[in-house]
Amino acid sequence: MSKSLPTRSENYSEWYNELVKRANLAENSAVRGCMVIKPYGYTIWENMQRALDDMFKATGHTNAYFPLFIPKSYLSKEASHVEGFAKECAVVTHYRLKNAPDGSGVTVDPAAKLEEELIVRPTSETVIWSTYKNWIQSYRDLPLLINQWANVVRWEMRTRLFLRTAEFLWQEGHTAHATPAEAIAETEQMLEVYATFAEEWMALPVLKGIKTPNERFAGAVETYCIEALMQDGKALQAGTSHFLGQNFAKAFEVTFQNKEGKLEHVWGTSWGVSTRLMGALIMGHSDDQGLVLPPKLAPIQVVIVPIFRNEEQLDQLTEQIKPLISDLRAKGIRVKYDSSDANKPGWKFAEYELQGVPVRLGMGMRDLENNTAEIARRDTQTKETRSREGIVTHILDLLDEIQRNLFTKALNFREANTHRVDSYEDFKEKLETQGGFLLAHWDGTTETEEKIKEETKATIRCIPLDAQEEEGVCIYSGKPSSRRVVFARAY
Repeated sequence: MSKSLPTRSENYSEWYNELVKRANLAENSAVRGCMVIKPYGYTIWENMQRALDDMFKATGHTNAYFPLFIPKSYLSKEASHVEGFAKECAVVTHYRLKNAPDGSGVTVDPAAKLEEELIVRPTSETVIWSTYKNWIQSYRDLPLLINQWANVVRWEMRTRLFLRTAEFLWQEGHTAHATPAEAIAETEQMLEVYATFAEEWMALPVLKGIKTPNERFAGAVETYCIEALMQDGKALQAGTSHFLGQNFAKAFEVTFQNKEGKLEHVWGTSWGVSTRLMGALIMGHSDDQGLVLPPKLAPIQVVIVPIFRNEEQLDQLTEQIKPLISDLRAKGIRVKYDSSDANKPGWKFAEYELQGVPVRLGMGMRDLENNTAEIARRDTQTKETRSREGIVTHILDLLDEIQRNLFTKALNFREANTHRVDSYEDFKEKLETQGGFLLAHWDGTTETEEKIKEETKATIRCIPLDAQEEEGVCIYSGKPSSRRVVFARAY
């Protein structure tokens, strides 16, 4: 068996990287900054995708697909948008290769230069709004509620599997509305969808809030976000929902005739989550033994390991286990029966622990005689031996209990690592020694925000939607402040 993982306390970054690889979630690819998502990791993403897609459709959205390539001129139509993404864009300049004259390989054919260079999409607002111009003429065409599952490219210099890669998978919703009130309601609704998914499926508590103008999505009027706290005390932005106003509608001349017959620009939103959620899932729950997965998203919810010495014993165990597998699957539980003889039971137990399987059943010949099974739960690493009578109902209840326990544990961690600070010295001391979410007064200026970031590497994660009015003074400038905002160091 491979050596144990680095511990989180020793080296959190190395622990994370090693866990992603050893749990067979992903690995680095031949292309710098890109990753290969392995089958086990991709199954978790598929489970996320399926749940989210159902939630999108339940709120009236339909899926479409738009091109990977965007004409460079499109990005220049919305000034703040191009400024926000220009440094991360991959650009296609030619459409053909040819053999090098010296026989050293292939080279770009200079005769195949594109008339207009193409951007490999970093996000799709521009190409989608150019399309919406043809789809929208009247108020009867609104609202237009579209989602896309796709890959995007942002040429990141410093990458980490799932958290920040040059290419990643995501969904991006793009909607058009007749009024600003409808567009804002959509933006807020999708933030709620993301928060519900994070808390009920990922078992990860999140703060809902609004980004400061400095942290706002390029081209948005307002950016809403959900922020989660990882076990190393750093924040992770888990999803964003943007009110675009009429910025893109005006840039691409997307207008509609209202009920009075007048021509107006539509109001827009966009919203998205990505494979970065995989990183949040790993860092939010896992421990020094490996992954800890919430049952709702686990590729394998229950693994059954028979303990046998020979084929005859295996056959006897399998005969008893098969009906149990059928009963569990009939209840919609994802079950794996590992009867292979390639590895000993102890190795299998450690491997499934590493992979975060929520529930493990072990059955040997003594269990066969006593009509029992050993049940181990991954979240608490506790075991019990119990009768197989009523075991399916017990496992169903146990999976629900594990899901709840993971959320409660993460919530307790967040609450224990959320600190109110009233001075800059206390702010810096807490940041260095404890991390976590720091609730502090801020004077509302970009200058102060940038100074704090420059000096401490902490950013304003959000202005919480439920922030209470509270008179105070900014921890940095001493100027008046009417409420606290959430600071943290972040991924």
